[in-house]
Amino acid sequence: MTDLRTRLRAVPTLTGTPPGWDLSTAPDAPHELFVDWLLAAIDHPVAEPCAATLSTVRPDGRPNARVLILKDVTPDGWQFASTSTSRKGQELTTSPYAALTFYWIPLGRQVRVSGRVVPASAEDSARDFLLRPVAARAEALVGKQSAVLTDRSDIDAAVKEQQDRIALDPDLVAPNWTLYTLHADEVEFWQADPDRRHVRLRYTLDDTWTKELLWP
Repeated sequence: MTDLRTRLRAVPTLTGTPPGWDLSTAPDAPHELFVDWLLAAIDHPVAEPCAATLSTVRPDGRPNARVLILKDVTPDGWQFASTSTSRKGQELTTSPYAALTFYWIPLGRQVRVSGRVVPASAEDSARDFLLRPVAARAEALVGKQSAVLTDRSDIDAAVKEQQDRIALDPDLVAPNWTLYTLHADEVEFWQADPDRRHVRLRYTLDDTWTKELLWP
């Protein structure tokens, strides 16, 4: 029987086909390059290109991570949403610094974004909430994310109750729903090379953005 280590080493890596990348055309601000890369991933098409790993810090100092969906990118930062009472919401309250990681395998591209996270206004958060599908709004209104579940049938009853509430009040908003913006102070763009001579371009913010190439 083949041991797991041998099996893992046999799995192909860096299977994507990176597009051409003229570093001399990299814009002064990272959000502009990110949008270009994101649109390339959407047009490729890459499956679920808006999926990102959000890494936060627990109160005990241990890291925590999960995959969520990017909502928007503006000159101010990268936006995502959650309830403020969720584990990620509580962790952001305790330590408002986080990182987002995007990995688009078919293009051999990765982007790492880190900085301070700031909650949006109640009005902007409510606007984001009402753009969600009914099923997603109902689940958020249940308000039990990450709580211990003793019987899966309880989910159906709880969600149905909230769907009925939404039917009666289509503008109903979960009270703790929060739109967050990650104000980046460091963004790294990584493009794979089959010979492991990966291209890494890092932006760092100190009043203005600085670009630096990094060793693979």
